[in-house]
Amino acid sequence: MGELDALFLTKYDRKGASSRYRSLQYFPHLEEAGINCSHAPLFSNAYLETLYETGERPLAGVVRSYLRRLRDLLTVGEYDVVVLEKELLPYAPALFERLLGRLETPYIVDYDDAIFHNYDRSGNPLVRTLLGTKIDVVMREADAVVAGNEYLASRARKAGASRVEIVPTVIDLEKYPHVPPSEDGPFTIGWIGSPTTAQYVEAISPALREVCDRRDARVVLVGSGAVELPGVPLEVREWSEETEVDDIAEFDVGIMPLVDTPWERGKCGFKLIQYMACGKPVVASPVGVNAEIAEEGYNGLHAETNDDWIASLIRLCDEVDLANTMGERGRERVEERYCLEATASQWQTVLVETVTMRERHQMRY
Repeated sequence: MGELDALFLTKYDRKGASSRYRSLQYFPHLEEAGINCSHAPLFSNAYLETLYETGERPLAGVVRSYLRRLRDLLTVGEYDVVVLEKELLPYAPALFERLLGRLETPYIVDYDDAIFHNYDRSGNPLVRTLLGTKIDVVMREADAVVAGNEYLASRARKAGASRVEIVPTVIDLEKYPHVPPSEDGPFTIGWIGSPTTAQYVEAISPALREVCDRRDARVVLVGSGAVELPGVPLEVREWSEETEVDDIAEFDVGIMPLVDTPWERGKCGFKLIQYMACGKPVVASPVGVNAEIAEEGYNGLHAETNDDWIASLIRLCDEVDLANTMGERGRERVEERYCLEATASQWQTVLVETVTMRERHQMRY
C-alpha cells in the first residue's frame, strides 16, 4: 500500500492535552511511515483558554465550533481514513456518526476518558434518555475503536465495536530528562493538570498540610488555576507546553489523587507517566489504570485515605534511596510501555489495516 491521507478530527487544538498526546504528537512518526496527517479541531485554543480562565463555555464560541466541524465533515471524502476523538458534536445525537459510518472513507474513534458517562450517568433525565447510548452507537459504527485503557476498551466491546485496540496515552521520551529526586531544599510535592481536575488535590488538602507541618515540604501545582489548600506552602504555576517538563523535573514526588467513581476509572493515568518519565516516584489513588501504571511498592505507593497520603509522602521524603529506586523503576516502565517508541507502530498498524479492511470489503461487494 502506498501513502495514505488521514484526517484527525480532534476535540481541541494543541492546548488540549488529550488531543495533543492522543493524536498530534504522532504526526511526525506517522508521516515518516507514509501517512499524511491533517488536523481539524472542534474547539480552538482561544475557546479552551476562555473555559479555563472563566469556567464558562460561550454560546457563540460553541456555535462557531459546531459549524466549523460540519464544514470539515464535507471534506471527509478527500481522505483515506478519518480519526475521530471521542465524538463529532458533544451533546448532539449520533446522527452524524451514523452518516460517517456509511461513507466510503472508514473512521476510527479514539477515547482517553469515559465520556459515555457524561450521558448515561447524567443528572439530567432527558440527557440520559436521549443520549444514554450515544457513545455505544459511535463505537459500533466505527471501523475501529482505540481505547486508552481496559475500562474504555471493555465498554467498546460491549457496544459491539468490530475492532478494539488498547493504546495508552504516552509521552515523547526524548523530551523528558531523568532527574532523580533532590536532597537539597524543601521536599517538593508536585502535581500537573488543569483547573477541571484540581478538585482532586483540594480533596487531600488536610494530608498535604500535615506533611508540610511535619517536614520541610511544599506543594507545586502546574496548571491548576486558583485553588484552596489552607495552611500548605503552595506555589501555583501557569501551564505551558514549553515549560511543563522543566516544572516536573523540579518535583521530588508526583501525586495523582482521584475519587473512585466510574468516571475516574476511565482515566488513563497520564500524570503518573509524565512524573515517571522524569524519574520521579509517585503516590496515586489506586483507581482504574493508576494501580497498573504505579505498582505498589515497586515504582510508587498507593494512597486511599488521608493517613495513607501522609504516610506515603513522609516515607518518600525520609527514604531518599527508596525514592530514587522507585523513580528509576518508573522511568524504565515508561521506556518499556508508555512512550512513543512503544506505541507509534500500533497507531500505524491500526490506520493501515483499517483502510485495507475497508478496501477488501468494498471489493467483495
